[in-house]
Amino acid sequence: MSSTTLGAGSATRPMTNEERKVIIASSLGTVFEWYDFYLFGSLAAVIGANFFNPLGADGQPMFNEATRNIFALLAFAAGFLVRPFGALVFGRLGDMVGRKYTFLITILIMGTSTFVVGILPTSASIGISAAVILILLRMLQGLALGGEYGGAATYVAEHAPQGRRGFYTSFIQVTATAGLFLSLLVILFTQLAVGPENFAAWGWRIPFLVSIALLAISVWIRLQMEESPAFQKMKAEGTHSKAPISEAFFQWKNAKIALFALLGLVAGQAVVWYTGQFYALFFLGQVLKVDGFTTNMLIAWSLLLGSGGFVFFGWLSDKIGRKPIILGGCLIAALTYFPLFKLLSAEANPDLARAHANISVQVVADPSTCSFQFNPTGTARFTQPCDIAKAALARASVNYRVEEAPAGTVAGVRIQGGQVMLANSPTFARELGAALTAAGYPAASNPSVVKMSNPFDIFREQPAVLIGILTLLVIYVTMVYGPIAAALVELFPTRIRYTSMSLPYHIGNGWFGGLLPATSFAMIAQTGDVYFGLWYPIVIALMTVVIGLFFVPETKDRDIYAGDSQHH
Repeated sequence: MSSTTLGAGSATRPMTNEERKVIIASSLGTVFEWYDFYLFGSLAAVIGANFFNPLGADGQPMFNEATRNIFALLAFAAGFLVRPFGALVFGRLGDMVGRKYTFLITILIMGTSTFVVGILPTSASIGISAAVILILLRMLQGLALGGEYGGAATYVAEHAPQGRRGFYTSFIQVTATAGLFLSLLVILFTQLAVGPENFAAWGWRIPFLVSIALLAISVWIRLQMEESPAFQKMKAEGTHSKAPISEAFFQWKNAKIALFALLGLVAGQAVVWYTGQFYALFFLGQVLKVDGFTTNMLIAWSLLLGSGGFVFFGWLSDKIGRKPIILGGCLIAALTYFPLFKLLSAEANPDLARAHANISVQVVADPSTCSFQFNPTGTARFTQPCDIAKAALARASVNYRVEEAPAGTVAGVRIQGGQVMLANSPTFARELGAALTAAGYPAASNPSVVKMSNPFDIFREQPAVLIGILTLLVIYVTMVYGPIAAALVELFPTRIRYTSMSLPYHIGNGWFGGLLPATSFAMIAQTGDVYFGLWYPIVIALMTVVIGLFFVPETKDRDIYAGDSQHH
């Protein structure tokens, strides 16, 4: 019986109960993992106040600035940079011991770490050890997340009938968005229930403690599950890999596939994903000065409206292929980001958009005194007048041009061809603010800015159009992300699948994606153009289109069992 007849027969039948259980179990666990992971990010400010920069009894910060900076750096790194190591540790385990046991372990590590954060005494009570323990817990979370996703995707794909893998694995793709959504909801409800003062004091612990219930459900579901059929068959025939890591990454025939998967699929997917879900959030809040509640509500509606796309594009990729959808999404995103973000500005803060178009501002400086303000951890200090001037303008969302001045000139700002205000003057910040307002830059809370009075205040032009634009950005996310699990699973043989797909996924999303906000801000400050940060996702997305087009094979018709038995 050839693999084609097998595929044709199984592609048309409905999902069996067993398969439905596999998908629900894998997805639920993965939702909870993302929930745990995002809680930390969403509550970063509260956690920072309690652990990294608490005030002592005298009202002064307990730790000096250098110590606080190291903590911020480690907490950031722990979340993102550790994920690829988790992919290696658990990928290896998953290919040697089995899919089911490995992601039982990852969810236990994740759930326990999250719960412990909820009961951890603050630095005020147990000193610096609180901060150290917190960073260790965050590293454990990053490790566990590195193992979870590859496990869930591999497990579901190995249960799916030939010809339906895109549809089946797309449910795993919804989980990251659902986890983000769940964490925002739980935080929102907790804040409403206990009030802002209590929330800052002890209420922030509730979302962490709730995770123990989620953990119990997940573990119970995962214990009911069978090992994946592909892995069982391989184990029975004794063809499993003895050294998955060296086989996956030190044999060029496999390593080059992982490399092309990273550059020709995942890197573009990662930047489109982060631009649609996080950069849009950052842009609305930091650049367009929309209040936090409205920003979160607009994003929440767009996620709600657009998330069906994950499953739709997963299903479609079974019909027309993985590459056209993923690379098409990268290409359309790269071509439309500038007009869409300009439209976002014109709708969300019309006065600011008008000022950008009509008011000319120059930073007059000797270029050798200006630095590239790349500061992913918030720990670097830029003290040159040129950097002070640029950062002040970037924070005020002012568009400016840099005008070269002779060496030795003290940097300053000129508005509409007026006097240069020197950045080293003690009153610079006040003078700059007054001059910008006088020239017609709107105050931060100008009446033209979009403001929602309640979650359902969406039936008027401003919020409705914004939700439309944001939903389109989410649809790009679903195009690149819906089929990615299936595409990665099909590139690698069963014996090294868990290891091989996890590493490119987490390097792409953890590093290319995770560094996007910091890189974009540095690019904005460097050039003085609030849209310039978009070049980062655009260039990476276009690189992915080119590399993916020429070097990544189309895999939708592959029989993922082929080549498992021949191996000696």
